Amino acid sequence: MDFYTKAFTLFLNLSFLFLISFYIIISSYSEPYNNPISIPIRSENCNVSKFSDYESKCEYVKSNRACWDKGYLNYLAIFYCSCSNLPLVGYFVLLLWLVVLFYVLGNTTSEYFCPSVENLSRVLKLSPTIAGTTLLPFGNGANDVFSSIISFTRAGEADVGLNSVLGGAFFISCFVVGIVSISISSRGITVDKPSFIRDVLFFLFVLCCLLMIIIFGSITFWFALCFAALYFLYIAVVSLMHLFYCHKEEMVVNPAVLDEFNTREVPLLSYVDEENCNLLEKDCFESQDRKRRKSCYYWSLFLYILELPLSLPRKLTIPDVSEENWSKPLATVSATLAPLLVGIVFTTQSGKSGFRTTLGIYLALTFTGLILGTLSLIFTNKTSPPKRFLLPWLAGTFLMSITWTYIIVEELVSLLVAFGNILEISPSILGLTVLAWGNSLGDLISNSTMAMKGGAGGAQVAISGCYAGPLFNTLVGLGLSLVFAAWRDYPSGYPIPKDSDLYETVGFLMGGLLWALVILPKRKMQPDKFLGAGLLSIYFCFLFIRLVKIVGLLKF
Repeated sequence: MDFYTKAFTLFLNLSFLFLISFYIIISSYSEPYNNPISIPIRSENCNVSKFSDYESKCEYVKSNRACWDKGYLNYLAIFYCSCSNLPLVGYFVLLLWLVVLFYVLGNTTSEYFCPSVENLSRVLKLSPTIAGTTLLPFGNGANDVFSSIISFTRAGEADVGLNSVLGGAFFISCFVVGIVSISISSRGITVDKPSFIRDVLFFLFVLCCLLMIIIFGSITFWFALCFAALYFLYIAVVSLMHLFYCHKEEMVVNPAVLDEFNTREVPLLSYVDEENCNLLEKDCFESQDRKRRKSCYYWSLFLYILELPLSLPRKLTIPDVSEENWSKPLATVSATLAPLLVGIVFTTQSGKSGFRTTLGIYLALTFTGLILGTLSLIFTNKTSPPKRFLLPWLAGTFLMSITWTYIIVEELVSLLVAFGNILEISPSILGLTVLAWGNSLGDLISNSTMAMKGGAGGAQVAISGCYAGPLFNTLVGLGLSLVFAAWRDYPSGYPIPKDSDLYETVGFLMGGLLWALVILPKRKMQPDKFLGAGLLSIYFCFLFIRLVKIVGLLKF
């Protein structure tokens, strides 16, 4: 497994180098994009389909501001202008970039975000119940939360975030629970009935509230705040039940599995090992042949250099205070550069700061970074991470992992919107499928493995995570998105995207929850093939209806 993961990592790094080279070459041979002064700044959408030839589409996307999303790259211009004569190359480049973005997103979450969240919960001495319903779900569902928030902060793209959250919740509560139920059906494992009923009923209540918001078509700031605050009610219910049932004997999970999956969810491709060349060096140094050791050392060094393109920018800006990855030079550099990266992201995304304001922000943050770098250089040890003042370091890791997640998700949403324009598919459909699957694939891997190898306790953790995670994403991810969007339009209400398919998605999602709520108690709380087959049938029926509607065979 180590060989294949290392090979996949090298492939993605080489792919990234290829994409960078490709972009530099096409940028040097392409004409600069026109500044669309005569085009209105606010445009409803980017309608490329009204043109038939690539030349007209190229001129349109270069002169229309609506076709250049808030991402750092103009994907439509790359596809229609730079690859106009070779559309297959354009598809290949964009798909390859999509894979790279998903990898970096999952790897950032697993290597930096989740460990910082766990360590913060330990340093703050949070109880397992509170940590399990606050910080840990935020670490596990960070991708969905940021995807939703970023989509809602953009004009005309709120449907992408709304569908990605609902699509992820539907995928986890139906497909993942179905796979887990089938995989443990022969073992007769029983899950905790009160916890299961609590999570499912509360999730159904939240979906009913969301359905009412969709029906009304708008939401005010205060109602959005109340919707997000429902998660605090859920935490209170969980805490009360925990105190009530604390006398019960706790289930014991296989320690080996908990060591491998120390959170209830491992984001996409989190199994990628970034220990660079240690494995190859270990195998090589076992040989007594000095020449062979020397050649293998240079080969390992070469592979290490190839793995740097995707990992080095994050290592230079995200402090890492773990024992196995501690490096004083990297810690000093990251403390120096981290404030500057935050300033760059803020100024480039706001787009409203003048030259003097931007220059002032950069100078202030550069000075702040120099102070932090100097302090880290003076007060840290070369051989071990800091023991005192650990909280500021963990807070910095938390903040910078959020910053990188924001950057990646921003680009990912822009790429999906571009794909929607190219394929003439609603971006909300891509958010419901591609974005939801990419953000939720880790649930399938980790929860299935936990259920199969973790015994009765592992199955309980897997089933609970399949409902608590989507509940968090819906209330916190979607709730905060509605709060920010409604605050922007305050005191008037924020209009909810008009999408008739939302009723269909919520209806199927509630159907899957009701199926599990009825069938599992009748099966004596033992997940089996009947429960799993029903959930999988509901999910595939939903996908079939969506596919038929996309190709035009079914219209409502």
